[in-house]
Amino acid sequence: MSGDQSEKGFTRVSTSKIITPRLAVVVLAAGKGTRMRSNLPKVLHPIGGRPMLHHVLDTARALSPSSLHVVIGHAGEQVQQATPGDDIEWHWQQQQLGTGHAVQQAMGSVRDDEQVLVLYGDVPLIRPETLENLVAANPQGLSLLTVVLSRPDGYGRIVRDADGKVLSIVEHKDATEAQRQIREVNTGILTAPAQQMRRWLDRLDNDNAQGEFYLTDIVAQAVADKVSVRAIQAEDAIEVEGVNQRAQQALLERAYQRRVAAELMHQGVTLMDPERIDVRGRLTCGQDVTLDVGVIIEGDVHLGDGVSVGPYTLLKNCTIDERAQVKAHCVIENARIGQEASVGPFARLRPGAVLKAHSHVGNFVEIKNATLGEDAKAGHLAYIGDAEVGARVNIGAGTITCNYDGANKHRTVLGDDVFVGSDTQLVAPVSVGRGATIGAGTTVTHDIPEGVLAISRVKQKHIEGWQRPVKRAADKTTGEESK
Repeated sequence: MSGDQSEKGFTRVSTSKIITPRLAVVVLAAGKGTRMRSNLPKVLHPIGGRPMLHHVLDTARALSPSSLHVVIGHAGEQVQQATPGDDIEWHWQQQQLGTGHAVQQAMGSVRDDEQVLVLYGDVPLIRPETLENLVAANPQGLSLLTVVLSRPDGYGRIVRDADGKVLSIVEHKDATEAQRQIREVNTGILTAPAQQMRRWLDRLDNDNAQGEFYLTDIVAQAVADKVSVRAIQAEDAIEVEGVNQRAQQALLERAYQRRVAAELMHQGVTLMDPERIDVRGRLTCGQDVTLDVGVIIEGDVHLGDGVSVGPYTLLKNCTIDERAQVKAHCVIENARIGQEASVGPFARLRPGAVLKAHSHVGNFVEIKNATLGEDAKAGHLAYIGDAEVGARVNIGAGTITCNYDGANKHRTVLGDDVFVGSDTQLVAPVSVGRGATIGAGTTVTHDIPEGVLAISRVKQKHIEGWQRPVKRAADKTTGEESK
């Protein structure tokens, strides 16, 4: 591994031939997050539909660490329960005594031959590539990830000597006016050999404005010990941005969505407006997929070649096959849409809905735990629940399956080529044979044989001389209806 030393002590490292020791990642996740004003632990607040801590852990795992440690404190049980992973070693920080104290809680489980990388559970957008550069830059010394900000208020400043070598980090509250003019700031992310890290942590004191044991104080110790200290600058400030309040969470949410949108477009997906898409899960797409504005993705969603999704549609845990079309304002959840099928606008597919190839579901149609066969159609204003609908079936407007008897659900089965007239009620359990026709306004309570016409209407009557009721005239003086 080789790196080029640039001006003022910054290092740019090539990761093409990285040889690193075993890596122990320590993620700090013990803070309460008071400024979030929430009962939910800060690290469990979502970015892109997933807790911030989960993003950090995924990034850490991308580095193939030899051990993965998470330090918890406030509502730690809740954090543990919400964070799966047999590879995680949990450590408790019972008292919130600062970042240095937090890292100490994990060091008892870190081996001497490991390199320690410290991350933060509320910094969710850090990239694996950035951390690879940091880890590879100075494996025998201390490496700091820094960033240059136009407004560095509140951040620890990187203090250098005249030759650009790092001398120390001074927290904003402890900095002099001259030091506060420095724009290069500490991100808190750093790496060092475990043995040296352990020695520096043991020497920390809390003689500062906050009365805490600062992790950043190990920099001055490393300099005093004549250990190499390098600062690696993050190229994008947003990836080292932490979340302390709702406004920062919203800022990172948009940054995350822009990152996802850019990757989707790189893969060939057409986004009608990259600023108006929300991916809160995992989206995979074939070629020539088009997503209109306001589309929301949750859970695992797969879109086949040529799929188009209309504006303001929610897709959750669903698969949509080749060339299917989902129009505006639809909700698709735990459903499967076959190739060249058409859905919407204003349709809802609930869990268990399966639309086979070339089928059609139109305006204000709801499908739940039901299958529509090939070329079947439910054009508008229908509810199909717990049903098996055959091929080429036509379901008229206002049709419903009466699938619930108040205690249990029952199924409706419609054979191929059935025609269901408008305003029909199918009282389950009931079966309709192949090719049968059901007249409009029919209530079906018994099985219907193949090929017949079923009608259950009241005979139409005409009553001569019928007078509609009229509204009584109001008394102009009292405003009351006259008797």
